[in-house]
Amino acid sequence: MALAGHEVVLVARGAHLDAIRRDGLALHSPEGRRTLRLPAVGAVDAHEWRAGDVAVLAVKGMDTDGVLRPLAAVAPPETPVLCLQNGVANERAALRQFANVYGVHVILPATHLAPGVVVAHSAPTPGGLDLGPYPGGVDETARTLAAGLREAGFASEARADIMRWKYAKLLMNLGNAIQALCGPDADGIDKVDALLRAEATAVLDAAGIDVASPAEDAARRAGLLTIKPVDGTARGGGSTWQSLTRGTGSVEADYLNGEIVLLGRLHGVPTPANELVRRIVNRAARDQARPGALTPDAFLAMVP
Repeated sequence: MALAGHEVVLVARGAHLDAIRRDGLALHSPEGRRTLRLPAVGAVDAHEWRAGDVAVLAVKGMDTDGVLRPLAAVAPPETPVLCLQNGVANERAALRQFANVYGVHVILPATHLAPGVVVAHSAPTPGGLDLGPYPGGVDETARTLAAGLREAGFASEARADIMRWKYAKLLMNLGNAIQALCGPDADGIDKVDALLRAEATAVLDAAGIDVASPAEDAARRAGLLTIKPVDGTARGGGSTWQSLTRGTGSVEADYLNGEIVLLGRLHGVPTPANELVRRIVNRAARDQARPGALTPDAFLAMVP
């Protein structure tokens, strides 16, 4: 967004914030390396919010409430809030504080392992960020935001049914935890992923939740990404794998697999595999275990 000429203020924490302030934000991509000197603050209430500002939430689900509470105290109530996040609980949480909430369907192969450094693995289009008002419909703000994202190089459409797409992404993200525990290339990981999705599909059917079909999702992704080598950085695993690798102490499994567990309990559908992987990966994060400590077969043997 900044490279496209938009005014951007970053909010970051800890060593990441320190590195951005000291050295700038390093953006590595197949097209080269850039260092962006951008204003960065340590909390949302350290920015002087104005009419016309847009809040982009890019934290994981377990950190959403901690951002929304101080944001609601300083940002104008009409501020558009974009949930550029995985999971389906962030929009509902944001709607308690702000009237104009927009879900974003995130298709974005990126890696963040070192403070101050973000690697985008696709070029020339870094990813897809379709968006729409929560819980549904399309408005002029959504169209304007999508246009701004396209100016920044992303594929972006304003969608009236954005949550159908976010539930489809949720199904894909159920494998994040087992990938983090076993490693992204572990033999047999596809069997675990299929089991997690099968439980989730049964739950979503029981709950009557509409989900974008695999065919729709494949059509949206067709030709969207072009994964290329990025000098000096191998592409590893997804966001949960990255959290374990960085030793952050927490992961967002409660808002991915845990969403399926919650719906299963509400609608009387058993979800033993999703509950097990949720508990194991949370314990691994607390213990700061490294990825690869478990095998897919060992996990399947533990499923009740």
